[in-house]
Amino acid sequence: MKTKNGLSYPIETPPAFGDTIEVAEGVLLLRLPLPLALDHVNAYALDDGDGWTLVDPGMNASACLEALSRALDGPLSGKPVRRVIVTHYHPDHIGLAGWLQARGAELWTTRTSWLFARMLCLDEQALPVPETIDFWRAAGMDPVLLEFRATERPFNFADCVHPLPLGFRNMAEGDVIRAAGRNWRVRIGQGHAPDHATLWSEDDGLILGGDQLLPSISANLGAYASEPLADPVADWIESCRAFQPHAREDHLVLPGHKLPFYGLPLRLRQMIDNHEGALARLRTRLAERPHTAVECFPVLFKREIGMSEYGLALVEAVAHLNHLYLRGEIKREMREGVSYWSPV
Repeated sequence: MKTKNGLSYPIETPPAFGDTIEVAEGVLLLRLPLPLALDHVNAYALDDGDGWTLVDPGMNASACLEALSRALDGPLSGKPVRRVIVTHYHPDHIGLAGWLQARGAELWTTRTSWLFARMLCLDEQALPVPETIDFWRAAGMDPVLLEFRATERPFNFADCVHPLPLGFRNMAEGDVIRAAGRNWRVRIGQGHAPDHATLWSEDDGLILGGDQLLPSISANLGAYASEPLADPVADWIESCRAFQPHAREDHLVLPGHKLPFYGLPLRLRQMIDNHEGALARLRTRLAERPHTAVECFPVLFKREIGMSEYGLALVEAVAHLNHLYLRGEIKREMREGVSYWSPV
């Protein structure tokens, strides 16, 4: 068993795209490719006897659909996918849920996730709307990049999420779901996505963690033009603390990305410390002189941010500034549509 940064990984090599690995009796790990910097998402097939429950079936992209189809025709063949469980509404998790619904599966997710996904699939934009452009400008996006992005098609859910047929089953805090011969308790997290479901087996130590419980990477916490003063950092830290009384060393976390791991109590502390450390560095940076969100990239991320990561870095920087602002620690000054932040 491999150990790194205090976490233990019982599986050292992930399955090839379209193949599976049994991580526990009746629970298979299925890895699907993504056309993103983070090049994969984990799906999980739960054996219900007469059919499968599939958790987080990936993005509606050709390579992902091909890998999922190979799995359905290969290791999952012989019985249908009767149910799809989606932990949260992001495209790499809900993208192919509608495709499976069209083949007869029932969708289970939180009401917030379903509403967000349905809304965003219908909100197709050929160009960024003025509110989004103003949000980017306020964050300090380079004027040349801003002008370029204002004239290109933005990210659209409709481009990578299969249409969701009407109808779903709601999952709420405290619900118990029967799958793979186990009872799974639903615990809701916040910060990365509103009402993100995690499922904790009450019969053994398995947890389906989605992106709320990741091992070696940090889930993106972003504020967007739709809610420009959101504080997902506070939501995230509060959720981590709410999970701590339930976390045990023998829990095997099945995450949405990377590999299954042991060490959840430590990982929850690490996730809190990660953002509290970023906030401390941000306070030091702002004490020098007023800065824009983009100018805070170096201290928040401690590495070079490329174009593939720029958008996620921008919304995360704004989220951390919002946290300090809403706590009354910093103030904001607008200059020609750009926000400059400094200590109160």
